[in-house]
Amino acid sequence: LFAEAGVQTKGNKRSQVLKIGHGGTLDSAATGVLVVGIGKGTKMLGTMLAGSKKYTAIGMLGKATDTLDATGKVTEEKPYDQVTKGDLENVLQKFTGDIMQVPPLYSALKKDGERLSTLMKRGEAVEAKPARPVRVYSLSLQQFQPPLFTLDVECGGGFYVRSLVSDIGKELSTCASVQELTRTKQGPFTLEEHALHEDKWTIDEIAQSLEHCTALLLGEPARKKLKTEHPGETAVICE
Repeated sequence: LFAEAGVQTKGNKRSQVLKIGHGGTLDSAATGVLVVGIGKGTKMLGTMLAGSKKYTAIGMLGKATDTLDATGKVTEEKPYDQVTKGDLENVLQKFTGDIMQVPPLYSALKKDGERLSTLMKRGEAVEAKPARPVRVYSLSLQQFQPPLFTLDVECGGGFYVRSLVSDIGKELSTCASVQELTRTKQGPFTLEEHALHEDKWTIDEIAQSLEHCTALLLGEPARKKLKTEHPGETAVICE
């Protein structure tokens, strides 16, 4: 990155370190928006991403897996022919608003400093985390072509779409797992407006993309007011 940006790398190595952080884990099999902070931008992630997240998920009725998605081993199969579009739409109402949700065993949640997913892959015994409160702002059915169904979900932090799809399957007296998952929004950033595809990961393309985000940055509470020499006047900078 330094070389491509034309940055001189002489001097103290500590001053050449780039801090990079992301704004929330995305399932390994999922695609979509993952906001990354670089340098001072890492300090802004907390406030910038305080809003909701949106996902588009394709679920499959009649098949459950240990990971609750298509990457796992099939653990159960049940008939689903009895499920209608109306049944599915009615069930979604039970999962809207403030609800309790049990996180998946394969997740980024930690036990003794290690991710549960890492412990599971090593074959260690892992107990499910207790149900916790989560918030679903909106949940709608976009397509229903049994055994597949497509959901649009807007939710708060700590929410797992894989758990949602699994719980929906149980509520319909069958089982279900996620086949495809795409995060379409994280905080103010959307897949359509702000995502930078991998074939455009160059310094010039990144710089142009950041310009589109300027309005978002200026509207966030990360701004600092500075004292000026004249009473009644303030200056504002963005970290």
